[in-house]
Amino acid sequence: MTISIAICVIACILMIAGILFFPKIKIGKLSVDTYWVVALAGALSLVICGQNDFVSIGKKLAENSAVNPLKIVALFISMTILSVYLDEAGFFSYLAAKTLSKAKSNKKKLFLYLYIIVSVLTVFTSNDIIILSFTPFICYFSKNAKINPLPFLAAEFVAANTWSMALIIGNPTNVYLATANGINFLSYFKIMALPTLVAGVTAYAALRLLFNGQLKESLQPCEVVEEIKDKPAVIFGVVMLAGCTVLLAIASYIGWEMWLIAVAFAAGVSLGSIIMSLLRKKSNVCLKNTLKRAPWQLIPFVVSMFVMIITLSDKGATQSMAAALGGGNAVEFKYGIAAFLAANVVNNIPMSVLFCEIIKSAPASVAVNAVYATVIGSNICAFFTPVGALAGIMFGNILSRHGIKFGYLKFLKLGLTVALPTLLLSLTTLAAVLNI
Repeated sequence: MTISIAICVIACILMIAGILFFPKIKIGKLSVDTYWVVALAGALSLVICGQNDFVSIGKKLAENSAVNPLKIVALFISMTILSVYLDEAGFFSYLAAKTLSKAKSNKKKLFLYLYIIVSVLTVFTSNDIIILSFTPFICYFSKNAKINPLPFLAAEFVAANTWSMALIIGNPTNVYLATANGINFLSYFKIMALPTLVAGVTAYAALRLLFNGQLKESLQPCEVVEEIKDKPAVIFGVVMLAGCTVLLAIASYIGWEMWLIAVAFAAGVSLGSIIMSLLRKKSNVCLKNTLKRAPWQLIPFVVSMFVMIITLSDKGATQSMAAALGGGNAVEFKYGIAAFLAANVVNNIPMSVLFCEIIKSAPASVAVNAVYATVIGSNICAFFTPVGALAGIMFGNILSRHGIKFGYLKFLKLGLTVALPTLLLSLTTLAAVLNI
């Protein structure tokens, strides 16, 4: 067990170091993210050192179970393709422009409207897509309007990583934790709706207190013109996303697996886009860019982390962690806070894979409560430090390209002011909901 733990700890340390200091490796024109390369190296090291083997790993990956990481990644990537397709068609930038135009010269209105539109879109798409779509737009708008972008960037980032708790599809961690524990779409929503609402309101109130002084100033008029690039593509994409969401909601009642539904709709969007481009005799730039932007790197990353965690589980490490967390009272707070802190050490996706194994070893009486508490920790952790979630890593990369400084200390200030009260109140609400 000692060798397995040592390899996993070293891999996690190097992964976080890579995220902070050398996020990409450049080989000629090719640019590769370091986080999944380090994770893959860690998984391979376990095999080389005899802590696991390819036959056992292959059997685990071939299992027809809810915890199969390939199914979970397929679900998330497929949902991402549906959302990115809409973004490439101009849907999100159009909504952002409309939101900004409604605020006119009032910064407080702009702050509120931005928070609301990001919250609503995050519920039905995913936090990562919203971060990728809205962050560059806010940067450009703030530069043209000559205003400090930080309050609005913080509002976007916090909203995207709070309201992502509402549905299973909002975050890959939700997908992994819920499906691995047999929780269906509607059962998840029934439990998480109220904690998400409380978290969302708390986060907004904390943000307003933090940035109140900067929002008192009036906003210089700045015309924002943004047209939908491809109306047929937007209509088609919205219909497909809506249809997919409805089928995911009733999947457990009709006996269909969620990952198959998502894959089918992603394939449908791709095929439909090809047909539309052929009929209109236009180059299919929208689909090409969508497939380029899809998070394919999640496949080696999640599989590698899965290998490391099942190795730790086989060696008895996760059982020891489950015993340390224990059962009894305040399960929601134990698991929620532990997940929140662990994610800011190893990132939220590895943390979710780890906690799935810990929950398996926990007493059956606390398992469901532990799953939902871990979901909350895995989302809110994103705005405590920059390494808490992939969304934070992407957010930081975008800001650096625009010359905007949002360093570790600023992130931590946001976390201490907003994340902590949001975490505690949402966990309190979860405990109340589960004990009704």
